Amino acid sequence: MTVRAVLRDLVAGPVAVQLRRFVVVGALAAGIQLALLWLFVDYAGLNYLVGATMAIEITIVCSYVLNNAWTFRASQNTGVADYLAGLVKTNLVRGTAIPIQLGVLAALVEWGEVMYLLANVVAILVSGVYRFVLDSQWTWG
Repeated sequence: MTVRAVLRDLVAGPVAVQLRRFVVVGALAAGIQLALLWLFVDYAGLNYLVGATMAIEITIVCSYVLNNAWTFRASQNTGVADYLAGLVKTNLVRGTAIPIQLGVLAALVEWGEVMYLLANVVAILVSGVYRFVLDSQWTWG
């Protein structure tokens, strides 16, 4: 398959609807994550990496609920056992993305002197492609 065909499928192919929905859920989750990070750092006084880790885990659960109900509803995890198994799978997928996100966040803050909230936006974007590929293939594949 050519690069052109892959890009065409992302825009108009069978994956396009899922990808668009995944992006919408991701944008909502990113907003929640940024708000939580700000609260944890600026109000609770936590280190930005500790706050980011906590905010990430909370949004993992929120994202799973929304993605299961909307993004991947055709292959939705139903029933208690399937639902919990999907939650464990998405936690494993997204858990492996946490070092990527925290690494980008720390690098931008410590070496790039970027404000932690802006750095987290970049970190979310960098780890987003990784999360989509693994979630779409394993959690709901």
